Amino acid sequence: MFNKILPLYGIDPSACEVKAFGDGLINHTWLVNTVSAGYILQQLNQFVFKRPFDIDQNLSLLKEYLDQEYPEYLFIAPVKDLSGNSLNQTSDGYFRMFPFVENSHTVNVVDQKDEAYEAARQFGKFSRLLSGFDVKQLHTTLPDFHNLILRYRQFLSACEHAEADRKEKASALISYILENKDIVETFERIFENNEIPLRVIHHDTKISNVLFDAQNKGICVIDLDTVMPGYFISDVGDMIRTYICALSEEETDMSRIVIREEFFKAIYDGYMEEMGTTLTETEKSYFIYAGKFLIYMQALRFLADYLQNDVYYGSKYEGHNFYRAENQLILLKRYLESEKNLKELIGA
Repeated sequence: MFNKILPLYGIDPSACEVKAFGDGLINHTWLVNTVSAGYILQQLNQFVFKRPFDIDQNLSLLKEYLDQEYPEYLFIAPVKDLSGNSLNQTSDGYFRMFPFVENSHTVNVVDQKDEAYEAARQFGKFSRLLSGFDVKQLHTTLPDFHNLILRYRQFLSACEHAEADRKEKASALISYILENKDIVETFERIFENNEIPLRVIHHDTKISNVLFDAQNKGICVIDLDTVMPGYFISDVGDMIRTYICALSEEETDMSRIVIREEFFKAIYDGYMEEMGTTLTETEKSYFIYAGKFLIYMQALRFLADYLQNDVYYGSKYEGHNFYRAENQLILLKRYLESEKNLKELIGA
């Protein structure tokens, strides 16, 4: 495979070192070290991303805009091969190459509130710099990815067709989801009434998608395959969901799930430092809602998968997606309980 791909970029496979890189779950990634430079080689997961060339075109358009308007910004776009291609299709799949950013690192778990602040600032900066870009030019790389209306309908369908034993086990979780349907109704109002504008949104704001320097300051955002038109609540909500609790959705001791309110404040401060003058007043009013939106949606997806016998996420042990859903609904409950304090923290 490497003997096919690397020569396209003028790299001699016998004169470089190639090793697996990172712990991403979607694409296969390798670090390629040559005598003169380092590169990141990536194979796109075409089962997740059905139209790889749409992603490639999106990145090309964004790079062209940023190079012209903000040439100082570090936008990690694919490098072109000897024929001028930034994406190559072979019998093994779709491949592209990125420059490796020396003296940079990623963080897998948010342990410090400064990390949350820096990450939020970088995701905010990304959307702010692209606020003048015509979002209609972008392809939607994952249709309905954050469409809560659709996710809720899928959940209801999963409930209707679930096996009796699974539905019975999940009855308390199902009830809690139905009790909080107002989260869906709010999204419907946003979606149907165009209450907030579409923007260039990353859609996957986990901490590992930010590059940090040696001083742990944010450099830029990476992993741009999910960049497409969307609402700011997707990026803010994903940060809230994954940063405000020290534990991931894999935690099964639900008593340990607590809200780190100071991390919420760090997300707010970092994001608003960049986007504060760009967001509309209506958007700002939905900042806390963003957390409800993403936590609730992820709970829906986990529970729907459990009710459908784990056909999407898979299951590493009996009840895996049930406990993931329970985890997220406990997180939602704790978040709702903290809402008054969160409003005070940001003066909402």
